[in-house]
Amino acid sequence: MKGIIIKALSGFYYVCCDNKIYECRARGNFRIGGISPLVGDYAEITVLNEKQGSIDKIYGRKNELSRPSVANIDKLFIISSFETPSPNASVIDRLTAIAVYNDIQPIIVFNKCDMGDFSEWVEIYEKTGFKTLVVSANTGEGIEDIQKELEGCVSAFTGNSGVGKSSLLNRLFGGLNLQTGDVSQKLGRGRHTTRHIELFAVNGGYVADTPGFSSIEADTDDYSFKEKLAECFPEFDDFANDCRFTGCSHTCEKGCAVIEAVNSGKISRTRHNSYKEIFEQLKELKPWQIAKKRKK
Repeated sequence: MKGIIIKALSGFYYVCCDNKIYECRARGNFRIGGISPLVGDYAEITVLNEKQGSIDKIYGRKNELSRPSVANIDKLFIISSFETPSPNASVIDRLTAIAVYNDIQPIIVFNKCDMGDFSEWVEIYEKTGFKTLVVSANTGEGIEDIQKELEGCVSAFTGNSGVGKSSLLNRLFGGLNLQTGDVSQKLGRGRHTTRHIELFAVNGGYVADTPGFSSIEADTDDYSFKEKLAECFPEFDDFANDCRFTGCSHTCEKGCAVIEAVNSGKISRTRHNSYKEIFEQLKELKPWQIAKKRKK
């Protein structure tokens, strides 16, 4: 049977097949081959009884994150709020770049629209081609748009503390009016139990519930991320080929078409500033520093 690993805990993997969950061990050949099953992996299992099975095969991964350790994420919802904290372009842009690099669709969500106007922020991200949603967990405005995006895929929510991730989950799980701190308990994880990654079924898909997505990161010694950084800012694509010099870094060169697009307002200056910030952090990496091989 084929299923998806929805939880990994203490050497056991919980695989959902045909709406039933089996507690599984991975066969010994995985250890020999150096393969470690991850939450989000699609797996072939042998059913041993009504509750238990064994993992025989891990299918190829669309993507793999190391922090947090999870595979095959389709969409990353990047949540910001109107205030306390207000949107941070640097944080949003770093997360979108990491998502694009890992073949994850970033969806930018501005929460708490009942508190103020997000039009300036929406204008910035309309130029990127990323889907951008304006919602209110308090009033329910825009929640249906998120629900539609959750259908039939594996998603995760990320954002700084206070932006309303838990309040959005309240709405998405049927308006249960949970206290913010009680959301983890409702999802099956008590406040004082071991923190672990887990997928929860919702709207015909899965949502990853893990504290790690508050600080999703790229490998800091991944030269491949450095090489592909400009590609992770898709609004650069229409201009990058017109740069005067091959291998243009799009940071300060004369004749850079990307910089010209920034100066003319075709590319947001805040986005370009974020790009330069990440570029500076990665510029000392050398070709031999490749932290991971991406699996297609």
